[in-house]
Amino acid sequence: MKFIDEYRDAKAAHRYARAIARMTKKTWTIMEVCGGQTHAIVKFGVDELLPKEITLVHGPGCPVCVTSVELIDKAIEIASRHEVIFCSFGDMLRVPGTGKDLLSVKAHGGDVRIVYSPLDSLKIARENPAKEVVFFAVGFETTAPANAMAVYQAHQQRIENFSMLVSHVLVPPAMEAILSSPANRVQGFLAAGHVCTVMGYKEYEPIARKYHAPIVVTGFEPLDILQGVYMCVKQLEEGRFEVENQYTRSVRREGNQPAQQLIREVFRVVPRKWRGVGEIAHSGLGLNPKYERFDAEQRFGVTLHTVEESSECISGLILQGIKKPHECPAFGTRCTPEHPLGATMVSSEGACAAYHRYRRLRVPEGTRIGQKS
Repeated sequence: MKFIDEYRDAKAAHRYARAIARMTKKTWTIMEVCGGQTHAIVKFGVDELLPKEITLVHGPGCPVCVTSVELIDKAIEIASRHEVIFCSFGDMLRVPGTGKDLLSVKAHGGDVRIVYSPLDSLKIARENPAKEVVFFAVGFETTAPANAMAVYQAHQQRIENFSMLVSHVLVPPAMEAILSSPANRVQGFLAAGHVCTVMGYKEYEPIARKYHAPIVVTGFEPLDILQGVYMCVKQLEEGRFEVENQYTRSVRREGNQPAQQLIREVFRVVPRKWRGVGEIAHSGLGLNPKYERFDAEQRFGVTLHTVEESSECISGLILQGIKKPHECPAFGTRCTPEHPLGATMVSSEGACAAYHRYRRLRVPEGTRIGQKS
């Protein structure tokens, strides 16, 4: 890719939209599973270019949004300890737990630091041997290699005052959970290009066959998304259920094998609870026994923790593609980025945050967003 403008060309976008409209004969619901794609769709009005027969819904594609309330509360408990330097990416600091967030801990004197890489946390641990340094390892498969490398280096260099609070989640099991749900309305997927850059897309192929749902690996710019929709709708109209790769400039079927090898060395597959969705089998990563001494949950004794989520927040329905953000009674009133009820409003990749930023006005039921009522 030489220039971003190549993938934001309005004339080309309209040509794709007309091509999609010409071949669409039935109604289809397609889900993207990436917060970056969600924001691009809403910001650039990609969904408004599509024929009314096609509905785009937003899946659990934001790792911040799906991090369970229990893990947020564990992070807050650990970060509140005087001997701890708690390191995190910035978008986790305002995600609400049951009572407060990490930013509140920092405001009350907790040593909570924003870092840009888990290796930054490792450096902090070297420089502060009298402190316990904890990194909040949140993300899909995309961030797993860097987090695995931090643990691997801590092991190799015998840095014993470093640990991780691990909240990694895996995309394919979440897609299966959506497709197997009695409430499912999704007929095809746009898969996240950055996840597939690491993992490839072989593991999506049995899902497409089993559930008769085409999956198109897709990039993040408006033309990427329109081409991904075009490829997905073409399969649906032709009765095909395959995995196709729109994002060929980055993704290969086998993915990044050295990165995968490092992930397997450090992590193992575990069940994981998703915020608003519930526990999904085989959908998370935890540390392998060889590296368990770097597990912050065990180090600080916060492994047993169960809480109830807000009954007012419908982020679970939004993450499953059942509802859209503007259909929430609290959207833009009792729930705003400054005072969020759930993570989908506060996260920079959350669907509610995207709608609040770009489409704040409510629309009547049944009206397409952007359409005059």
